[in-house]
Amino acid sequence: MSDPVIELRLWRQFVAVAEELHFGRAAQRLYMTQPPLTQAIAHLEQLLLVRLFERSTRSVRLTPAGTALLPEARDLLFRAQALPAYARASADGEAGRLRLAFVSTVGFDLLPRWVLAFREQYSGVQLELIEATGDVQLQLLERGEIDAGFMLHSPGFAPPGLACRRIAHDSLVVAAPEQSELAGKVTLTLKDLLGQPLVIFPRRILPSLYDAIFAMYHAAGQLPSVAQEAIQMQTIVNLVSAGLGVAWVPDSVRQFQRPGVVYREVRGGRGRAVPGCETSLVWAGGAASPALLRFMAFAPG
Repeated sequence: MSDPVIELRLWRQFVAVAEELHFGRAAQRLYMTQPPLTQAIAHLEQLLLVRLFERSTRSVRLTPAGTALLPEARDLLFRAQALPAYARASADGEAGRLRLAFVSTVGFDLLPRWVLAFREQYSGVQLELIEATGDVQLQLLERGEIDAGFMLHSPGFAPPGLACRRIAHDSLVVAAPEQSELAGKVTLTLKDLLGQPLVIFPRRILPSLYDAIFAMYHAAGQLPSVAQEAIQMQTIVNLVSAGLGVAWVPDSVRQFQRPGVVYREVRGGRGRAVPGCETSLVWAGGAASPALLRFMAFAPG
């Protein structure tokens, strides 16, 4: 048997009697007569199967159960009173919850600044951050477990069926082992890299950029020699530091300074341009939530 649903009116009447410890004064406070109030408290006790007051002809006292219940009832009434303002704030994007997923490259610089500024201005919004690769973000969006996500992709690409707002454009640079001959050059050419073992992310997590990198190699008449795959950019750079190969990374990754790694720009040569990459904020099709619209002001496209 489930517990009964008790109207706020009964809790309000209980609090009035508990604070006044007098049915007559509590009735006046509630703008009602005493008999209906007495009946209401009796009804509440019947619903709870608990006695809340000890009554005599001269006094009214709270029972231990009534004493324990009083602060909880006060809190319930306070929160109920605050609900209309909370609803209006949520509709305006100034309260509620915002769940954002992000790829690691956004976390190096852009996202921390945006989050700090947003939380300072909209402290009523519970901002939840989830680090996830693009393929995982698509699953989370499909299941409704996040509101939006920052994804990395090749320029002009947008996940089908999702709203997309481009946030930043990055050039690709090469992370190379500090002990390699490549580290001695200020700028590299694609020819310098064709025979180098490659550390790269799996295609499933970033297909558009993976394909763009492979297309660049194919256009130069070379098939990339993949030495190792890794998911996170930090892990990729760490593997480069260990000497496993070179890696194509967004220019923003330069901020991840790892001993044993140098970053170099690359010239394509012979009309072959080095691909760039973009970061976009994506969300399920349709209008963005009010809280997400507020956040977008801190992440201008």
